[in-house]
Amino acid sequence: MADAALIVVHTFVNQTEADIAVSALDAAGIDAIIMADTVGGTRPHVAATGRGFQVLVREEDLIEARDILDLPARPT
Repeated sequence: MADAALIVVHTFVNQTEADIAVSALDAAGIDAIIMADTVGGTRPHVAATGRGFQVLVREEDLIEARDILDLPARPT
C-alpha cells in the first residue's frame, strides 16, 4: 500500500472487531490496515479511549469497502 492515499473506512472500539473487518476486506481482495495508538501493544485501552482502531483502505477501494463492512450478518 506504499504511495497510496489511505482513508479511514471505519473505526472500532477494540482490536478484535478491527481484525475481523480487515479479514472480511482481505477476503474480498481489498488491502486494509489498522492504525491505533496502543503504546506498542502494551496499552490497548489507550486506543479505545482515543481515536480507536481505525481501518484504512486505499481511496479507490473506499466505496466497495464500506459496502462490505455495512453488510448485515447472515443468520446461522
